[in-house]
Amino acid sequence: MIKLTTNFGDIVLELFSDKAPATAANFEEYVKSGHYDGTIFHRVINGFMIQGGGFDADMKQKDTRDPIKNEANNGVSNKTYTVAMARTMDPHSASAQFFINVADNDFLDFKSESTQGWGYAVFGQVVEGQDVVDRIKTVRTGRSGGHQDVPVEAVVLEKAEII
Repeated sequence: MIKLTTNFGDIVLELFSDKAPATAANFEEYVKSGHYDGTIFHRVINGFMIQGGGFDADMKQKDTRDPIKNEANNGVSNKTYTVAMARTMDPHSASAQFFINVADNDFLDFKSESTQGWGYAVFGQVVEGQDVVDRIKTVRTGRSGGHQDVPVEAVVLEKAEII
């Protein structure tokens, strides 16, 4: 289990190490290294997802390790309160950024081993703090540092730890 302490409250995640072993291990390594401490949820779209793990409160992107293999073909769907890896257009480009689905986002699920079909690897779910996620998803957002949907007042992931 992973506890994310935010300035909105605590969120506890259960990782699906059996369904997405490389992704869960990658996430745990970032937690252990302190990478997520002081990062923000920099992309919040109510009705879709909240994304974090890549930027500090000044919108400075943090360095990451090498990308990991996409495990979206594990049969786990992007349902509400599941946790998945964010990535670029390259299906195998996920590193540290993750998102929590705040709606059933089946369109993000694996469909085929193609650029358009890979989807986003679900590797865990929120088991405590759904109310915290629900508060975060409703914050006011705007533009910052060339990004859209950035909370006007920072949603800070103060500490991530294995519990």
